[in-house]
Amino acid sequence: MKTAYELAMERLEKESPRLQKPLTDDQKKRLAEIDEQYQAKIAERRILSEKQVMDLLREGKQEEAGKAREEFIEEMRKLEEEKESEKEKVRRESQ
Repeated sequence: MKTAYELAMERLEKESPRLQKPLTDDQKKRLAEIDEQYQAKIAERRILSEKQVMDLLREGKQEEAGKAREEFIEEMRKLEEEKESEKEKVRRESQ
């Protein structure tokens, strides 16, 4: 699944193909590594969050479970932003 950034870059490339230089093999490798690192972080946090929510629900603490879910969603948003920021740094190296 492509990110909004990737879709926007594809549209930009179609409109003005010379604005963006092609990525080197090293950059592609580093972008893939960043994706892998963040997928691992997200998976770890998802497991911990699901356990926390389930524990809270077992204790009958629905409100706290809802807050824990919201915190997880916010944390995922931040991780996605961090990932895209790191990937953008790699992409800029070619320009």
